[in-house]
Amino acid sequence: MNLFLITFAIMLVVVGLMAIGVIFGRRAIKGSCGGINNSDCVCVEKCDKRKKLEAEGRV
Repeated sequence: MNLFLITFAIMLVVVGLMAIGVIFGRRAIKGSCGGINNSDCVCVEKCDKRKKLEAEGRV
């Protein structure tokens, strides 16, 4: 039981630190919509960078 509590506490600290990093970093957590297998994109609307790359024909 002690091992469980220690592990749980460590995970709680890690998640808390990640949340603080996101809050102060001001950037939203976002997934990947591209890469090697580009056909599995589940994004509803494309971001501005993606639209610009497609307009230039580089994608």
